[in-house]
Amino acid sequence: MSPARDTITEGSLARPLFTLAWPIVVTELLQVAYNIADTLWLGQLSAAAVAAMSIAFPLIFLFLSIGGGFTVAGSILVAQYTGASSDDSAGEIAGQTLSFVTLLALVIAVVGYLSTGPALSLLPTDPETATDVIPLAEEYMRVFFLGTPFMFGFFVFSALMRGYGDTRTPMRVMFLSVALNVALDPILIFGFEANPLFGVLGMDGLQAALFGATGFAGMGVAGAALATLLARLAAMAVGFYLILRTGIGPTVRLADLRPDPTAIRKIVRIGVPSALEQSTSALAMITLTAMVAAFPTATVAAYGLGNRLISLVFLPAMGLGRATDTMVGQNLGAEKPGRAERAVHLAAGTAAGIMIVVALVALLFAESIVAVFIGERTPEALRTIELGTEYLRVRTVEFAFIGVLQVLLGAYRGAGHTRTALAFSMVALWVGRVPTVYGLAFVADMGATGIWIGMALGNVVGAIAAGLWFLRGTWKQAVVDVRSPPTPRVEAAEADGED
Repeated sequence: MSPARDTITEGSLARPLFTLAWPIVVTELLQVAYNIADTLWLGQLSAAAVAAMSIAFPLIFLFLSIGGGFTVAGSILVAQYTGASSDDSAGEIAGQTLSFVTLLALVIAVVGYLSTGPALSLLPTDPETATDVIPLAEEYMRVFFLGTPFMFGFFVFSALMRGYGDTRTPMRVMFLSVALNVALDPILIFGFEANPLFGVLGMDGLQAALFGATGFAGMGVAGAALATLLARLAAMAVGFYLILRTGIGPTVRLADLRPDPTAIRKIVRIGVPSALEQSTSALAMITLTAMVAAFPTATVAAYGLGNRLISLVFLPAMGLGRATDTMVGQNLGAEKPGRAERAVHLAAGTAAGIMIVVALVALLFAESIVAVFIGERTPEALRTIELGTEYLRVRTVEFAFIGVLQVLLGAYRGAGHTRTALAFSMVALWVGRVPTVYGLAFVADMGATGIWIGMALGNVVGAIAAGLWFLRGTWKQAVVDVRSPPTPRVEAAEADGED
């Protein structure tokens, strides 16, 4: 085992925690860059294009969450077997996760593509939103679902490498993917003839000379989805090559890709609660989006834009939460529960401190931040900026709680107690957020302001509940038997070695 991996279970806690966390933060920042790039360019089209992304994203996330839980299971198992120095078991679990999630992604892509129209038709929308926004959302989603297998390919690669203790390699692959997406976005959205990128660069004459006669006028919102599809394809190809053809990460043999019922049952047992956690999160987002869709376009656009900005703010907490996954998983695998608990305390305190600083910055500069993403200055665009600013400022109240909750959920997942993480995610969303938004926005008739306040309360409630449960200490038990391998193939290999 390399010295870098040894530090996860031995020596200082701070160094391995932050060594794991900062590449995750950068990777997730790059992930958000996909969405930010789309939002920036679509904002140059119209507020309706931005609102279309607001409508589409929760429905897309619902389908992605189904497979996402199984990548979490792979990461947990790889981390615990790696901590137990059972490299053959880690490699086999990695291979099984790759093949299982890839097949699942193909099914999700087909179902998602075919159900896009019916799913959007179920949303209770304002007449203006139904006319201007829903057709654009459908156009975006159909193209996006074609790339679902590519997106899952990178997700599973990143999760397995994280469980192994390597977060820098996925970061580098993600950087290449985002660079490709950023390059393709303005071309595929606007084409060549009316591309605002050339105007920004002061190259209108060059644009006319080179591309004036191409006839490619761009694909609008579908172009943004296609850019993401192609960039994800590149990321998946590089990730699969690295994990299958090089010595990076857990050693995966071709035989490990052949479905094994014992390993798949283990992945499913741990992955189903994580899939349910992500799915219920997606359903909560869809429910909230359905409520927001009853408001005019400016409110819908402000909600979507605000959520994109909150996802950016979310990154430090997510990075420390996912680093906690690995720290807890490997230390429990190494039978060091006390060290795992200390890592959680360190991560939670750090996350809360960072998020308080971020909250102060967002509170002071909310309007300037929101205005960057709206290119128009029509009355509707100005109203979007006003509402988006109010939304961002209200949400700053919950930032420290976001940090604590993400670390605690990471601790439960790293221990393999994905049902516990599911329970507290549901408390945050379905107790603290959804009913509050409905009550304030519709029953109390507070309108958009009620939505913003209700959204902020969810993580506060979830963090308090998860923290009280954490103090019980019942989570410090690994879900794998580190003294025995997960499947008959590994068991046979170890038996041969003993002979």
